[in-house]
Amino acid sequence: MVRFCGIYGVGAVCIILFAKYFNKNNITLFLGGCFIGSVVEYLISFLVEIILSTQWWDYSNNILNVNGRICLLYSIFWGILTIFLIKIINPQIDKLIKKVKKRISTKVLKTMILIVIVFLFIDCIATCFAQNIFVNRTIIEKNIEVENREEILEKYNRLYQNEIISKFVDEFWNDEKMIRTFPNIKIEDKNKNVIYLDSLFTDIKSYYYKVF
Repeated sequence: MVRFCGIYGVGAVCIILFAKYFNKNNITLFLGGCFIGSVVEYLISFLVEIILSTQWWDYSNNILNVNGRICLLYSIFWGILTIFLIKIINPQIDKLIKKVKKRISTKVLKTMILIVIVFLFIDCIATCFAQNIFVNRTIIEKNIEVENREEILEKYNRLYQNEIISKFVDEFWNDEKMIRTFPNIKIEDKNKNVIYLDSLFTDIKSYYYKVF
């Protein structure tokens, strides 16, 4: 199963776009990367919570965190990644693009880029849809009491009444795939208790080891 993590791509694009303002030396690159990366991470976390009513990560237990969305440790990571991105990775990508331009026409390149953009956009929409289904399914099947449980139950019943859609969901967006894709996803019940969904699926093992 291929997984795309959009936040790193969005962060990298934003850093490259704004790098000209702080690309004086490694120190300014580091500080600029810390700031840009943290802003991107905070905004994505905020939008995910507003749109999907879930949280993909939580730094509340990390020192110097802001609303659990960003923290000092990962801001430092963003700064280090920025130095590698601007000094090493991006120049090599620029060289590769120049070589490709010599072999492929501009029109074909634009078409390829457009196809990739459309694909990633569809992937993003599908991901949001899949996550919403997974959260709703978990709430109903694990008997979690949330504020809008009746509304969620109605959506759940409506979805699983459709045999074609339900088969697709069970095959491609089943619990194992969703937990492995979003191992840190969490929700709040109506008593404001935080529930990490992976704790409800103890038989599903993560595909990575948590270092922090």
